[in-house]
Amino acid sequence: MVIPVHDVNPVRRTPWVTYALIVANIVVFLLTPSAPVTVTGGASLAQTCRQQAFFDRYAAIPAELTHNRQLARVPIGDAAVGPQGAGCLVGPPSYRKSPVLSAFFSMFLHGGWLHLLGNMLFLFVFGNNVEDRFGRLRYLLFYLGCGLVATYGFALANRNSTEVLIGASGAIAGVLGAYIVLYPRARVWSLVPFAFFIPLPLPAWAVLGLWFLLQWAYTAGFAVTSAGSVAYLAHVYGFVAGVVVALVVRGLTQDRNRRAPPPPRRSNEPNYCATSTRHSAETTQGTRPPGDERSREEPRRRDAARAEGAERRRGCTRAQRAGQTRIRPGGMSQRRWGAAPSATLRTRLASSARAASPARSTQRTGAQRRPG
Repeated sequence: MVIPVHDVNPVRRTPWVTYALIVANIVVFLLTPSAPVTVTGGASLAQTCRQQAFFDRYAAIPAELTHNRQLARVPIGDAAVGPQGAGCLVGPPSYRKSPVLSAFFSMFLHGGWLHLLGNMLFLFVFGNNVEDRFGRLRYLLFYLGCGLVATYGFALANRNSTEVLIGASGAIAGVLGAYIVLYPRARVWSLVPFAFFIPLPLPAWAVLGLWFLLQWAYTAGFAVTSAGSVAYLAHVYGFVAGVVVALVVRGLTQDRNRRAPPPPRRSNEPNYCATSTRHSAETTQGTRPPGDERSREEPRRRDAARAEGAERRRGCTRAQRAGQTRIRPGGMSQRRWGAAPSATLRTRLASSARAASPARSTQRTGAQRRPG
């Protein structure tokens, strides 16, 4: 397993939710009985009993989650010596416990400094980018949702277990699953144990994919670890939940980008396509030259007007389909953002103007000769 320390994946905004979650986990840990026990390195029987009573009161217990009621007998926090030796006293609880709320509380409880710092390292490295992609509120809901899925998934697989379930690893596993879907090729600087802990830039799919395979191997019994009582199945459930949510978010984002409408036309912007038909009629029904000159110039003038009208209609069709092109009454195409007309259209317009110029010249000459 590799240890990630930094990812080369900048964010657009400060990940305040990720920072707040890290601070909340640290503050809660300092207020629990686990903090002084892990600092001193040894715990007396009384400290152990108080810690066990605290976790039984606030942490998630699979038997309570599956049956939706608290246990009838729990540790009360006192130590005593019985026929089988010293131990913690158990008895009826003096408090009311909500199993659903305990699933939330357990995400902020940790058994020791190593447990806490390992989880916060993964959240710090990968949580900022997922928050940047989801948004702050949606990211917080996603984090808590993945934690619930991991907690209840483990409880359903161990329905009668009375062992407490603590740690933010289920929720953070969901963050890792979302990261591998959204940023699979991001470079992650990681410490590799078999390479003498030399930091190497590895792709995210390799770092997180290897992490998930190890969790699945420990859950299925294909590998053995000396990490103690670790709920690897909760990691698997949280990771899968994060992958599913990220796939949905990525699909919705891509679909929204494909269906995004073109920029709307300004209210004071003329609709050239609506006027193109009227302009073509006015051009065709203009003043015609008299006599034999009219018969000679009429075919050329008609062809020029037909070519100009066809080009205008093609441009209007493109504008109506794409919402990006408009046609001026004179037949010139102009992009909505001010781009120049295409070279092909300029060539056609120039040829149309040259074809129609003799007709206009003859028209003026006829008008001058008519009075005489």
